[in-house]
Amino acid sequence: MAAVAFATMMLVVVLSVFNGLEDFVRSLYNAFDPDLKIEATVGKSFQVDDEFLSKINNVEGVAVVTEVVEDNAYARYRDSEEIIKLKGVAPNFLKQGRMEQTIVYGEPKLLEDGVPYAIIGQGVQFKLSIDPSNDLHTMQIYYPKRGRIVSYDPSTLVNQRNILPNAVFSIEKQYDVNYVFVPLSFALDLMNYGDRRTALEIMVNDEASVSKIKNQLQEILGSKFSVLDSDEQHSSLLKVLKIEKLFVFLVFSFILAVSSFNIFFSLTMLAIEKKRDISILYSMGADNKFIRNIFIKEGAIISFIGAIGGLIIGLLVVFLQKTFGFVSMGMSTSVVDAYPVKMVFTDFLYTAIAIVVITILASIRPATIATRYNNLQNL
Repeated sequence: MAAVAFATMMLVVVLSVFNGLEDFVRSLYNAFDPDLKIEATVGKSFQVDDEFLSKINNVEGVAVVTEVVEDNAYARYRDSEEIIKLKGVAPNFLKQGRMEQTIVYGEPKLLEDGVPYAIIGQGVQFKLSIDPSNDLHTMQIYYPKRGRIVSYDPSTLVNQRNILPNAVFSIEKQYDVNYVFVPLSFALDLMNYGDRRTALEIMVNDEASVSKIKNQLQEILGSKFSVLDSDEQHSSLLKVLKIEKLFVFLVFSFILAVSSFNIFFSLTMLAIEKKRDISILYSMGADNKFIRNIFIKEGAIISFIGAIGGLIIGLLVVFLQKTFGFVSMGMSTSVVDAYPVKMVFTDFLYTAIAIVVITILASIRPATIATRYNNLQNL
């Protein structure tokens, strides 16, 4: 009983940790990613005009549509250099409010009085040793020119523009060490994209259904475009978490099955010990089905008490972790201090189903053994 309770508790706790990590990953990326993102299914960019944008803006529930041009670029700041991910965004990008909680230095702005400004990741700031408060030094951004150019002068092969970094954001290492946000006009001038965009980022109204708007947009735009929600933008990572959670469930279910051997041996010894009583029941008219059900129900009672105890203890542990965070990540550089947890009803349901199935399988053999004592020699 104690083994079943312990295995059940561990299964509930570990699954809750995976749920917490999944929610934490979503919360991290939601600060950077839009509600919906439109990309071309073939190629890196697609053509955008007023008619195309009006189709999207006319969909009920769409609040803000931001034009985006994103590509790798080469950046220099004084004597430091680095390959960055340059993301040019339309002026309405900051209206979405996604960056407000992530700014660790400066005031986020992209264009003021015709002067372009950059919002840089904290990792980019460290790598290039950028001082955003110093207006005397600009960041130089280089991007290869399009088309075939024949020249012996390397400087003619690239476009180069200067921009002042004025704010620093910190979200997650993947973004902090790569991304630099610049005005869309700056990126278009540097990359010569013209009327082409690499993506359109959409913010929906609070009361609107993201899935409904996604389906409407996909129907309007057709198969040449893909409309991705926040989960689909990081489908590979979330898929890995779900697969890990599945394997953890299978492993702990196996541990639960091993712990159920206690039930198997206990019921087997009980059948041997009570063979006289079983014979008495047979002499009173009991049949094999009746005797078999007694032992299966006995096993169910043992596992049920252990499972209920394990579920209650697991629920208590998860609640205490969520409230007080007594199990820390153990790293000073971690984004959160303690392991995130989240209780999901389906985890309790699947755990209960696993216990029921394992218990029945563990009780069948001892119940069959008990039906052998159906003669009067044991009286």
